[in-house]
This record gives sequence, structure tokens and C-alpha cells, in this order.
Amino acid sequence: MRFIKESVIRATCERVFAFHEQTDVLSQLIPPWETARVIQSAAISEVGKQAIIETRIFGPITARWVAQHTVYNPPHLFEDVQVKGPFRSWRHRHVIESHAEGALLRDQIDYEPPLGFAGRAVAPILINGRLKKLFDYRHEVTRLWCEHDCPKSLDSSFRFYAYTYCDLEIPSCRRCRGSS
Repeated sequence: MRFIKESVIRATCERVFAFHEQTDVLSQLIPPWETARVIQSAAISEVGKQAIIETRIFGPITARWVAQHTVYNPPHLFEDVQVKGPFRSWRHRHVIESHAEGALLRDQIDYEPPLGFAGRAVAPILINGRLKKLFDYRHEVTRLWCEHDCPKSLDSSFRFYAYTYCDLEIPSCRRCRGSS
């Protein structure tokens, strides 16, 4: 199965890629409504390294998700695959391409849900719905960081505020002040 999320970010490919190279980026990209925590981070530049996240799958059921970085091609592509986790298979390609308005960020996920036929039957509703909400949030956080000259990291309350109110203005940001 495949899930794709694309967004135009008004920034260079290099800036969008730099956002993803931050050491704490995984924590920044976890929405406030998700009950997930980063156990171990891994720099995207270190092919073969593994990131570990503990996440709630459904109700009280949790899973430890181990993702290994497999491709690093700055500033256009990096990839991770699930080594252990809730899916039968999971390959996540982060593609950044030049666009007339800046950069096109594409998250492409090829996955096989658990539970065979039953998993494939409910995936369009349960899994793709959750992925859409998650990646809408992730792309908005990425857009805010890349398009604004704002603090290096966005704390969770700021990220939630930014996601909820799209007319956000940040006083310390050159773009929000109208300067270039």
C-alpha cells in the first residue's frame, strides 16, 4: 500500500533538508495528540543507524518502532525502513525537489499493514486517516521552521499553537515583520 503527502515549502531544498538534519527533529515532528516518545534518535546522515520510538497503536496497546536510515542524498532524498514495529513492512522516502515557489516536500510511504487481509481491508480508513493527520502536522511544522527565521527548535506548545492557528505571526521572525 502507498501513502503520499506533498507540500510546497517557500524555502530552498537545502533549508528543507537542513530542518530534517536537526538532532531533535523526530521529537519536533511528533504531534501533541500522539502518545509517542523517542527512545533513541539517529542522524539521517548516518546510513545504517537506527531510531527507536515507543508509540501507542490502539488504546493501551503500545509498540516499539525501530527505523533504520538506508539512503542519504542531500539535499534531495533520505529514506528509512522499519526494522521492527507494528507493520509487516514500511519504507519511508523523504523527497525534496526544486519548485517554482521554493521546494516540494514529498513523504512517500510504502507499507504492508499487519494482520494480512484484515489489515489491508481497514488500512484505507484507519491507517491512511492517521497518516494523513500526522503528515499534515509534520508538513506544517516543517513549513513554519523553513519559511520563518524563528527559533531553532519549536517546543510542543508552540507547535500545537502554530498548527491550530495558521495566521500565526512571530515577532522575532523577519518574514512575519515584513522584512526580507
